[in-house]
Amino acid sequence: MELLRARHPDDPVLDAAITHALLRQVGAGEKPATARVFRPGPTMAFGRLDALDGETYDNARVAARAHGFVPLLRLGGGHAAGYDEGAVLVEVVTPVKTIAEGIPARFASATALLVESLAAVGIAARVGELPGEYCAGDWSVNAAGVKLAGTAQRSIRGASLVTAMLIVEHGARLRAALVDVYAALGIAWRPSTAAGAADIVRTLTAADAERTLVATLAAHERLTATTLDPATVALAQTLRSAHER
Repeated sequence: MELLRARHPDDPVLDAAITHALLRQVGAGEKPATARVFRPGPTMAFGRLDALDGETYDNARVAARAHGFVPLLRLGGGHAAGYDEGAVLVEVVTPVKTIAEGIPARFASATALLVESLAAVGIAARVGELPGEYCAGDWSVNAAGVKLAGTAQRSIRGASLVTAMLIVEHGARLRAALVDVYAALGIAWRPSTAAGAADIVRTLTAADAERTLVATLAAHERLTATTLDPATVALAQTLRSAHER
């Protein structure tokens, strides 16, 4: 599996489009299985359900920008999820034979990676939905009553993407943004469920978590470092509009 560390914190839409491009390329057999691990720029990643009502979606995007988060439409499902350079994204793109193949197994693998990595930094985490959490899902990862990580999937013909986000620092900033974004979307939730791993282990940094996640992934997969292919960037530029909506 190739490991790509490239990131564009000043252009979160490009980062989303690069992941989209990788999914297309792996699906077409142009690239092998690829993992991205990186700290993103300030992003409010909306799901397609959020975009169904144009007026509330527009209001939520305005609310995200007011807190300094770039709004975009992500590939995976669920509702709005925010993150910034205080978080770590892990994205794994793998070839698949059929679109429906292996969905539970990929969710289980991604959450196991998160739980193992959190244990390595001193946090005993569990998998499961917290009552009232944002972007609720059965495969959320939580500890001490707060959601620390979420996972999402998107499959196309030939490839599947699993995305996992781990919130480490800036939990208060994220919580404040989500309060206004979810109010605009008209979705009830409990703000107390939003925080970061550094709210539990005060000395933990996003850089620490990133190193730990890469090391944990390397313990389970044979990784080969790679750089960003210009062809991937060129394809990503054609896919930007799918995420700017």
